[in-house]
Amino acid sequence: MSVATRPILPTPSLAAERLALLHRLTDGLPPADLYWISAWSAALAAQATRVALPTGNAPAEASNTAVPERLTVLYGSQTGNSRRVAEKLAERATAAGLNVRLLRTGAYPVRELAQERHLALVISSQGDGDPPDDALGFVEFLGGKRAPKLPQLKFAVLGLGDSSYPQFCAVSRRLDARFAELGAQRFADLGEADVDFEAVGASWSDGVLEKAREALATTPASASANLRPVALHAVHSALHGRENPYAAEVLENQRIVSRDSAREVRHLELSLQDSGLRYEPGDALGVWPRNPPALVNEYLRLLRLDGEQEVAHDGRRLPLSRWLTHERELTRLSRPLLAAHAAASGDAELARVLEPEQREALARLLDTDQPIDLLRRHPVAWDATQLVAALRPLTPRLYSIASSPKAVGEDEVHLTVAVVGYHAHGSEHLGAASSFLATAGDEQRVPVFVEPNERFRLPADGSRDIIMIGPGTGVAPFRAFVQERQAVGAAGRNWLFFGNRHFAQDFLYQTEWQQALKDGALHRLDLAFSRDAAAKTYVQNRLREHGRELYSWLREGAHLYVCGDATHMAKDVHETLVDVAVTHGGLSAEDARGWLAELLQEGRYARDVY
Repeated sequence: MSVATRPILPTPSLAAERLALLHRLTDGLPPADLYWISAWSAALAAQATRVALPTGNAPAEASNTAVPERLTVLYGSQTGNSRRVAEKLAERATAAGLNVRLLRTGAYPVRELAQERHLALVISSQGDGDPPDDALGFVEFLGGKRAPKLPQLKFAVLGLGDSSYPQFCAVSRRLDARFAELGAQRFADLGEADVDFEAVGASWSDGVLEKAREALATTPASASANLRPVALHAVHSALHGRENPYAAEVLENQRIVSRDSAREVRHLELSLQDSGLRYEPGDALGVWPRNPPALVNEYLRLLRLDGEQEVAHDGRRLPLSRWLTHERELTRLSRPLLAAHAAASGDAELARVLEPEQREALARLLDTDQPIDLLRRHPVAWDATQLVAALRPLTPRLYSIASSPKAVGEDEVHLTVAVVGYHAHGSEHLGAASSFLATAGDEQRVPVFVEPNERFRLPADGSRDIIMIGPGTGVAPFRAFVQERQAVGAAGRNWLFFGNRHFAQDFLYQTEWQQALKDGALHRLDLAFSRDAAAKTYVQNRLREHGRELYSWLREGAHLYVCGDATHMAKDVHETLVDVAVTHGGLSAEDARGWLAELLQEGRYARDVY
């Protein structure tokens, strides 16, 4: 029989009034919150300085204040990778005694650019050479007529991208050239990192830090503490983060489309109990997947390799089956792998696809084929070591969180997952993460971490109206938004546009939306089911139909959110919004685009697209 005892606390060294305040702050907090506070306090002690947690919106200083000697680190990030590189650089520079300011590009006061002296920028390129949504305003300002001459500025740019796309690191190349054109001087060469960006990011940061230490007067770590913001989510990582995921228990895993639907979509509920992880509506959950066992076995069979064979790579030694299941990308074909396979096979057909004039053919191949298709059509006798080296590292998948912790509790998180599965080239193909999640059950833990998304937040003013556009699984974050707004009693109206293929088969969370309408948690719901009539109807059609009201809501201060497919849907919705502003606002097309750009810069038009 065990007897519960009160934990022995350390003898207090705080003044009585501060100790009383600490008791008030921590009274009633669950263990996970207390562990978080402990980790945060340890981080503060390690830096021996006060830590300013930035709001992400307010500039650090007024524009008429002299800018001190410091290193400003900016990041433009769509999935969090650029942010992580920038945070690590800022942490290292702070530890070296430098004054550091860390900001996302969307929060950077561009009027201060003329006074900056040392600037390091980490920015990703997406799609066809587009900047992250949060960086659009910064990129447009720097490339426009209002950009100041910058002879006083020393700068360094790191680009993150995917070499499988033709416009690899196009944004960083453009910004690097533009800084130089405005008279700024590089204190580190342009860096370009592929999907496996860690090594290049660390090397580039080493060079930046070395030059920054030479250029800036090193000060004691306690000086200018207000210039050392450390993002709140960086402290969270002391418990669990991308490199140290939490093994979440599956509480529920159910199909939420009809049995005769052509697509499988699942609703998952995961436990975060005792994880220390915290999230807000708009954040994403990172999932470290495992490749399908059948696919791993097919690799071994085709290449006649032994899964038990030990393979040494990148300082680690693991069985080949472990590499293929947990460590390597098996479902995503990349340009580097295609080039390596073409060289190893000597296949002229593959080599031609890699030529510059074959951009469209290469894009189709990367979109439709998996690496296994390459192995089947163009056999190469890879040995185990060569195979592990040629395949890209497995990367986590990000899913928009479909719950509010205020509604479901802080120890739960919900996901909406479309399961990737299709027949091609005579065989079945599966997505790594979605098939992993689809089969996750009671005995299986899911490695997860929270990926904050500062760009996709509800308005701080609950009286503001919101408009949500989320076809398919893009509706996930809006389930969280509506739950949150209902839980806090927000007075603003909520308008949802949802679309899918069939009303009877693919109406995700139908009963919840109907109940939300009855409860007043949802004020308007407009639907578009593309395959239920001869003429296809999409969410952009509904936007046009209700354009007058839509434009009126926006002119009155509503916030607009779009979530889902970046390739087609998000672009079509954006063009529709331009048309709505032209038709119902009397704007020219150019002015309409400028107006939307202003909404993006203000944070009133936010996109979570992939």
